[in-house]
Amino acid sequence: MTGILDTIKLAGTLVLAIPAALAGLEFLLVRGETTTGGILLVLAVTLVIVQHRVTLPSDVPGLVAKRIAGSVTEDDSDETETS
Repeated sequence: MTGILDTIKLAGTLVLAIPAALAGLEFLLVRGETTTGGILLVLAVTLVIVQHRVTLPSDVPGLVAKRIAGSVTEDDSDETETS
């Protein structure tokens, strides 16, 4: 489950990745420059993957908060079911 902040981060990344991918497709398909087009496409895909997978130091407090909230939620649900 992703939050609103994750969605905003993805949108910000796509703002940069989509024009690079479109330029890569143009170079690859229209102009016939396969090297430049391929590099731009790989760059666009890598940008999205890195944004999704890599944890930056600024992301650590949010991850800690999610884990704490998750553990509190799990404890409350366990007590409710056993009572």
